Amino acid sequence: MPKESAKFADLRSAGARRPRKHHHHQLTEAQPILAAKLDREAGRLREAARIAVEASLRVKEGEQVLIITNPKSDVAAIAEAVYDASLEAGGRPILIFQPVKTQLDFAEPAVIAAFEAKPEVIVSLSAEKLGKDPGAIASPYTHNGAQYDHIFHLQLYGEKSCRSFWSPSVTEESFVRTVPVDYGEMRRRCASLKDALDKAVSVHVIAPGGTDISIGLRGREAKSDDGDFSRPGSGGNLPAGETFISPENGTARGRIVFDGSISVNEGDIIIQEPIDCVVEKGFVTFVRGGGEAACLLRTIEAAERSAREFERAGKLPAGSGEIYARNARNIGELGIGLNPAARISGRMLEDEKAFRTCHFAIGMNYDDDAPSLIHLDGLVKSPTITAVFGDGSERVIEREGELEE
Repeated sequence: MPKESAKFADLRSAGARRPRKHHHHQLTEAQPILAAKLDREAGRLREAARIAVEASLRVKEGEQVLIITNPKSDVAAIAEAVYDASLEAGGRPILIFQPVKTQLDFAEPAVIAAFEAKPEVIVSLSAEKLGKDPGAIASPYTHNGAQYDHIFHLQLYGEKSCRSFWSPSVTEESFVRTVPVDYGEMRRRCASLKDALDKAVSVHVIAPGGTDISIGLRGREAKSDDGDFSRPGSGGNLPAGETFISPENGTARGRIVFDGSISVNEGDIIIQEPIDCVVEKGFVTFVRGGGEAACLLRTIEAAERSAREFERAGKLPAGSGEIYARNARNIGELGIGLNPAARISGRMLEDEKAFRTCHFAIGMNYDDDAPSLIHLDGLVKSPTITAVFGDGSERVIEREGELEE
């Protein structure tokens, strides 16, 4: 991983507004078209950031807003726009830069320490990942009987002391295109699919690429990333637009043929040769395909090795290394994309929201009972998804990629 220069390290106080930069004086009279284009692009970014802060997070006067990013142009520009929008909304934003973190990296100590201030709002705009919490992985937090291996998860899901959005690998172009959408319609679609998944005991997914898998859903509750992150304990991605659920552990069986894009340790990639995964009793048992399949398998195997090494080094509780290693092959999520402005671009943040797709994740789930060091989303195009209910009845909720509304 390239080392970012220390000059990018930045802790910006909420006490003063960041001076705006004006470059128009550097432009000659022969460049009015370029100046107008720059103004339009800056205006679109400001508007998308305003929507994120005012419509999605609904930042209030005096609230602490912790924004974490990296010294990479797209995420840094969006982070600064969110900082400015938070100030305009009356918030007290703090902006922290840290080096880029991958699936298996730890967050910087200063980033973890910033959570101790108990900010009401947390925004992660990372080129890849926020980074793991080494202290919480070694000795998980416990709250109301549940364990959390990151202080962020404790505050968001356990204590519900904050609300948040996170946008790993987001680009400025994607942010300004996919954030200003019809959230009323999105919330209606998310709620409809959540209702169907909550009532189902299992789902069956098939697709033209060869996917044919059943997963159990008993005891599970679906979640909606519908863009409304205004309540304490709520959070999700921007761009928003998916309904997702953790499979009942040990129930997934069949084949998943990933043919859209997938996350691996090197980043997100568009799949050229489909990745065929055999799934038995909830776990991936066989992976075949070309170069992309090899990347996926290397990532899974690295997570298995790292889990055992972490336990030996005291970075995981005694006895948990094998649990984390085993769950590196767990089917941890089924999600359905619901953002009409999203498209497959090779950036999973947007890809998994695209219409006419569903995605499965390999690794940890969202119900905190299948811990792993990884969560690898992979897309399946044009799925047919059938919900199966306790009385034996069935309902097709998506047919060949088209929602059945």
